[in-house]
Amino acid sequence: MPLGSHSYPMVSVIIPAYNVEGYIARAIESVQRQTFTDYELLVVNDGSTDRTGKIIQQYTRHDLRIVDFHIENSGAPAARNLALDHARGKYVHFMDADDWAEPAMLADMVALAEKERLELVVAGFYIDTYYGRDEEHICEIKSRPSATYPTQHDFRVAASQLFDQNLFYSPWNKLFLRERIERLGIRFRNTFWDDFPFVLDYIRDVERVGVTEKAYYHFIRQREESETARWRPNMYEKREEEHGWMLELYHHWGLDGDPASMEVVYRRYIERLVGCIENVCNPACDLSEDEKIDAIAHMINSDRAQLAVSLARPRSKMMKAMLVPIRSRNARLAYREGRFISFVKAHNTRIFATLKARR
Repeated sequence: MPLGSHSYPMVSVIIPAYNVEGYIARAIESVQRQTFTDYELLVVNDGSTDRTGKIIQQYTRHDLRIVDFHIENSGAPAARNLALDHARGKYVHFMDADDWAEPAMLADMVALAEKERLELVVAGFYIDTYYGRDEEHICEIKSRPSATYPTQHDFRVAASQLFDQNLFYSPWNKLFLRERIERLGIRFRNTFWDDFPFVLDYIRDVERVGVTEKAYYHFIRQREESETARWRPNMYEKREEEHGWMLELYHHWGLDGDPASMEVVYRRYIERLVGCIENVCNPACDLSEDEKIDAIAHMINSDRAQLAVSLARPRSKMMKAMLVPIRSRNARLAYREGRFISFVKAHNTRIFATLKARR
């Protein structure tokens, strides 16, 4: 669809950017290369101290579809919310500044949304994990078969399989109806990992949802300082909060008694609990060894952890083995397991990414 076919752009693409001078050009150019041209690109320079802001301005001078905002560092949630306040598109698509998208992404997702009158389009995506030199990387695809759900109940029943493929945790593989965002007053919360609650707020009572099995978005795991690589002193508390949100959502949907849905919800919880154990064993963690073991004991002895390990059905022998210390409430064994995972994560990204993909 050509630019200017109506008074407002069809899609508002939003990118928050903070100290990403080595990546932001690729992200912007991947939007410029879209076969669908009826968009505006809102890029928010979130107080970068490197050349990010100057690079963004180079693109705004030559492309009127790009609008840049420069603010004091306030975090990705505030940056996304600022862009939402200025967005004019019928649909909204979010990107991270160190990722990129395939050229057909917007065209295909908009076509599906318009044809089926959808409130939400969910697409597959790639996880590109880089290691070593010469752009060596592992590419993992997350997707589900294409489907359009005729009723709200059909979508809710199918949602667990979308959660199971990690299709609902981030906003960047989705096309949102902006009118619905504004009608519900949804914004990103001021917290790290802010994207998940935004998606949960949006899908809570969504009615018309379509899924395409095609993958377009490349989520890049490369930067050591990225949100997914850092030691988080409060990761366990955050994961507990997220699990509470999941349980509340499925209670709202009336599916908290559905065995298939609950197996996915609790398997998700137990997989992330293993991640919390590894996080405690991260070399950057400033706890003593005894304090780390005590923290792990607190995690694995909780009623929630023991319920999860009894309901989850791991899909690999590796994951079954990783749950043994939790099931047996053996904090020291879990600590040794966490140290091993942390060591592999730090010293061999390729093996770690491969094992994680096959868990």
